[in-house]
Amino acid sequence: MTTYDDRASLTDVTATVERVRGSVEGVIEGKPEVVRLALTVLLAEGHLLIEDVPGVGKTMLAKALARSIDCSVRRIQFTPDLLPSDITGVSIWDQQRRDFEFKPGAVFAQIVIGDEINRASPKTQSALLESMEERQVTIDGQTYELPSPFMVVATQNPVEMEGTYPLPEAQRDRFMARVSVGYPSVESELRMLDVHGGVSPLEDLQPVAHAHEIVKLVEAVRDVHVAEPVRRYAVELVAATRTHPDLRLGASPRATLHLLRAAKATAALAGREYALPDDVQSLAVAVLSHRLLPTAQAQLNRRTAEQVVLEILQHTPVPAAPGRPGGPGALGRTVPAYPQQPPRSL
Repeated sequence: MTTYDDRASLTDVTATVERVRGSVEGVIEGKPEVVRLALTVLLAEGHLLIEDVPGVGKTMLAKALARSIDCSVRRIQFTPDLLPSDITGVSIWDQQRRDFEFKPGAVFAQIVIGDEINRASPKTQSALLESMEERQVTIDGQTYELPSPFMVVATQNPVEMEGTYPLPEAQRDRFMARVSVGYPSVESELRMLDVHGGVSPLEDLQPVAHAHEIVKLVEAVRDVHVAEPVRRYAVELVAATRTHPDLRLGASPRATLHLLRAAKATAALAGREYALPDDVQSLAVAVLSHRLLPTAQAQLNRRTAEQVVLEILQHTPVPAAPGRPGGPGALGRTVPAYPQQPPRSL
């Protein structure tokens, strides 16, 4: 467990993350906030869902993140005829040994890229449920552990597009965060033409971090301190989604856990060993909105899940540190000035 005197090691590993960030941003032009969220999910031991229209760099982002880390990578192109055994693996009868031999599927990698995940049937999508939650695969009664670190980076097209299946609620709930890449600015698109006009920058991308370094940083993130008021604030935000009149399905307790883990990772990226309410605020939309289902009336009124989360943020009181002045938060409201040193119990 990380101690108070081991903070230099956190600084050393954070430098590794900065190298990964620079490597990915060399490929993805003008989207630093998207890259930062992807790294936050990686450090928080979560999975990332990238949703947007075709051609904006969803797969490019996933590949750039995977190639920047020296670890095993598998890519799965999800199609309507993809079978669950193509993902998890299958037991094959070996004539010479006269026994079944397990052939691992594409999920047996440290970073799994699921391209256009919602083009496969829900039956095939469900093959990822066990691996994403328990980091293991069970085939014919035998359980196989997955490597560490393990992260699924999936891309999907909007459900309004042809040939797509909506992700089941259980599948969406296993993704820690959802991000939209969006169209680039004019300046970024011009730079993209210069960089991508000839050879793809992915071809020259080299790993800048090792898997064991990522594991070390993940362990440091686990020990980031979260005060009781911040934990309660996260719980209140999630609980508010379960009673909101515009939602027929609120966020699960798993969403609360993901929100807290992501807040820890955000604090670590900022060089802090303690999380702030502002960390929770900045992640609420990305972590919660894809899990929520608006009511039929809300859909008729064109109310999105993102708008509901922002409304909840505005109406949920931010915890105040006793006896200390507050400062402006991410939403322009008061956020307490917590002590600048982590507690000695770390």
